[in-house]
Amino acid sequence: MLFTDRTDAGRRLAVALRHLERRDPVVLGLPRGGVPVAYEVAQELRAPLDVIVVRKLGVPYHPELGFGAIGEGGARVISDEIVRRAGLREKDLVAVERAEEAELVRRAQAYREGRPRLSLKGRAVVVVDDGVATGATARAACQVARAQGATHVVLAVPVASPDAAAGLREDVDEVVCLSAPNLFSAVGEWYRDFSQTSDQEVVSLLARNPGDVATAVEVEVDAGGVSLPGDLVLPRDAGAVVVFAHGSGSSRRSPRNRAVASALNRAGLGTLLFDLLTPGEEVHRANVFDIALLAGRLADTTGWLRWRVPLPVGSFGASTGAAAALRAAAGTDSGVGAVVSRGGRPDLAGAGLSGVRAPTLLIVGGADTTVIDLNRQAQAALHCENRLEIVPGATHLFEEPGALDRVAELAEDWFTTHLVRPAG
Repeated sequence: MLFTDRTDAGRRLAVALRHLERRDPVVLGLPRGGVPVAYEVAQELRAPLDVIVVRKLGVPYHPELGFGAIGEGGARVISDEIVRRAGLREKDLVAVERAEEAELVRRAQAYREGRPRLSLKGRAVVVVDDGVATGATARAACQVARAQGATHVVLAVPVASPDAAAGLREDVDEVVCLSAPNLFSAVGEWYRDFSQTSDQEVVSLLARNPGDVATAVEVEVDAGGVSLPGDLVLPRDAGAVVVFAHGSGSSRRSPRNRAVASALNRAGLGTLLFDLLTPGEEVHRANVFDIALLAGRLADTTGWLRWRVPLPVGSFGASTGAAAALRAAAGTDSGVGAVVSRGGRPDLAGAGLSGVRAPTLLIVGGADTTVIDLNRQAQAALHCENRLEIVPGATHLFEEPGALDRVAELAEDWFTTHLVRPAG
């Protein structure tokens, strides 16, 4: 079977994968050549698209021989047999892994432009490449997807060598391969146009994610007579909407809040990011730490939103914004169904903590020891359902690899549980 190009191959492959649509899958393209193919598959299945970035761990004196692979979020697959046969010591493994992890993070950030990776926990996953010769990279990708929590893994390729296709069936739940010709020597010979896929093309396709079925609008929030700019995103069939309260010195354009918001959007949750202060108010530093003022703005904004969007509402606060979120949630008829704090200062909410009735999740970095203590003290003052989650190794801004992804996962679970599927 000869394909015109990767787009043609993707469209034909998508037809063979239609039976997976009912599984609500995530489609993952292997960069770079697998992404144009995966894009067509994701369009057909109306599924979210992401890359799966893996790095092979090669034996130092024989780099072509892989003893394992690593993926994002700490996913790690090691062949104990190859390690033993190659006589590798622990320090050899660590050195190779550190070098490859740096390149893994660099590539992932470049492809996604700061967006967090899609969570695979509990999901069906379709791993797509433009073809398979030896199967080493595809096998590593499927194993990493499984390590990241995928419950059903499908490898989908337009063409593969017969031996590789047969061997890969042991690593996945399903292999979908359109052609496995006996006279196989290279993937490119089965394409009329097999020109190289650029990094920019990968970035562009991911930005046009076919699974993004959300409506995004710029709004002017009326917060007690003060007009504040905001960005409202409502996915199709959204189950709830989350209002974000940024920290001191930040705004609705906070890259960390926007990254978490994107993850919530992909999970079917709406989001509203808005500026708590006007430009004139930001000039006066005292306003940034005026929790009563910020909480009032947040409460007014929540009321404004509830009149316009008939959905359960939650609050996500960062740093001082977390104190504002908790104090606003303590108000009579606040309308807030759940609260999540990221690296927050809930202690600044003061006596308002005892009035919070919304289930509250406190997320703190494991290396942010002072803030951990402040959150534990605040937790003791809460009289609502609450939980403290510590992200190992993360600092206050959660800039470490995988740290912000973990925040997004925790927030998604909390809001989904308490807003979309509340007990009873």
